[in-house]
Order: sequence, then C-alpha cells, then structure tokens
Amino acid sequence: MKLIAGNSNRPLAEAISAYLGIALTQAAIRRFSDMEIFLEILENMRGENVFVLQSTSYPANDNLMELLITLDALRRASANRITAVLPYYGYARQDRKTGPRTPISAKLVANLITTAGAHRVLTLDLHAGQIQGFFDIPLDNLISAPVFTKDIKDTFDGNDLVVVSPDVGGVVRARSIASRLNADLAIIDKRRERVGVSEVMNIIGDVQGRRCVLVDDIVDSAGTLCNAAEALIRVGAEEVAAYVTHGVLSGGAVGRISASPLKEMVITDSILATEAVRLSNSIRQLSIAPLLGEAIKRINDEASVSSLFD
Repeated sequence: MKLIAGNSNRPLAEAISAYLGIALTQAAIRRFSDMEIFLEILENMRGENVFVLQSTSYPANDNLMELLITLDALRRASANRITAVLPYYGYARQDRKTGPRTPISAKLVANLITTAGAHRVLTLDLHAGQIQGFFDIPLDNLISAPVFTKDIKDTFDGNDLVVVSPDVGGVVRARSIASRLNADLAIIDKRRERVGVSEVMNIIGDVQGRRCVLVDDIVDSAGTLCNAAEALIRVGAEEVAAYVTHGVLSGGAVGRISASPLKEMVITDSILATEAVRLSNSIRQLSIAPLLGEAIKRINDEASVSSLFD
C-alpha cells in the first residue's frame, strides 16, 4: 500500500500515515509562474495500491486540480489500484438543478475524478446520498456518527439530551446519532428565503428545559445553526451545542458562532482549520484520522468497511 498526500490538509494526512504506520510517498508539487500545477512522484508506483489523500476544500479549484493531476500521474505510472480519499467532497452542495440553465457540479466533479484515473472513492458524510450514484466506480461513504457519539457520551451525562436536526433534510443523520445515544429527536422546520439566509419557522419536538445537540454535515456561514440555537433557547432549551462534520466556516462564521447562544461547536478535521478556528474558544476539533485510516486498511485488505459502523 502507498499513501500520497496533496496540500489541502497535510496534518490529517500525516495523522492517517501515523495511524497506519506507513510513510507518505515522496512527491514534488510545485507551480509555474502562471500558477499551473506540476507534480512528480518520486517513488516507484508500478503495481501498487495507492491512496490519494486530498480534501477539495478552500481553495476548492486548486485542490481539485491537484487531485486530478495526481490521479493522472499515478495512472500513467501503472499503479494497480488508485483510491481517491476525499475527507471533504467539494461541490457536493451542487447536487441538483436549482433553476433553469444551472449545472449539477457534483456530477461533473465525479466524472472528472473517474476520468483522471481513480478506481475507487472513499469519502465522509456526503451532503446528499444521491451523489453516490454520480460515480460509476465503487464509493465508500463513511459516517461521522461513531466519532460524534463517543464524544457526546463523554461530554454530556443525564437523560435530558435531545438531538436536533436543523432542517428536514438532515433528519436521517440526526436520527442515527439519537438512536446510538438512546436520546430523543427534534426537528427544526425552516424556510430559506434566499441563498445563505434562513428563517426558523417551527420546532417539532420537546426541548423545554433540556440540553440540545444540533447535528449537521456542513457549516459554512453558520447562519442556519446560529438561528437554530437562538430558536431553541427562545422556546426554553437549557443549553445548545452543535456537532458538524465539515467546518467550511467562511467569511465571518467564526465570529458569528462566538456571538451566538451555542455553548460549543464541535467539528472534525476533514478540512484544514484556519487560524481563526484554531484560536476560537467556541470551536473544538475531533480527529477522523483513525476512522479514515481503518477504512483505508480494510479496503487494502479487501475487508468489510460497513462493519465499522455496526
């Protein structure tokens, strides 16, 4: 097995490397004066099972292009099997046509990854389940529920816990964690007037006097989660925390979270943390390196990946 890492999230790649006890493959990645990306792999790849570690997070286009060039280089170097490991799958929110003459960019990215040379994809908490069908190659979609469940159990005690989905689309995810915790489930019904702006309408479920844990897959501007936290406090929730897989946290999101009623936001390290995130007292990161590392090991050994979540 060989591991090769792009530049999107080197700390996570190094943590996965340490978990597996396998050194990262040496590669030279540089840019020409016009910012074209050039890559040279400095080790023999012929006949190897290779795992490419690269999140397509900010800057999304640069990191995506780096991934595609790496896949092409490995294909031309006669690697036996190439698995693209994408802790965060960028463009996932563009999974359907939202209006006339708009793209389905998540499908386009799937086509690019396949054409570039990937034989398999490993990712975490896809924004929409149907994206799995965009690929004509095998895809393993890991879930963060086991990581979050353990941390919630270690952080919270008592029987007054309620897992809350911030929208109807996230109910399946929230229900999975609620069932693992043997906790109640609540749902926030919201109306989105325009992109990036949401209005909380109704809260379905009993949250009065109880501790609420909001669960979501992506936090970008943090407007939805902060609005949800304010609504829960208004109807009598004792405290509100949030667990989100992918911390995009663009613009003034970190400041918005710090000023909100959220007691704490917990994210994974699927996306490299910015300095603002690292310095924030309101945001905490959990490592998914053991989860990804174990999945990589099982794929290489032709063992079951789904049994990770039994």
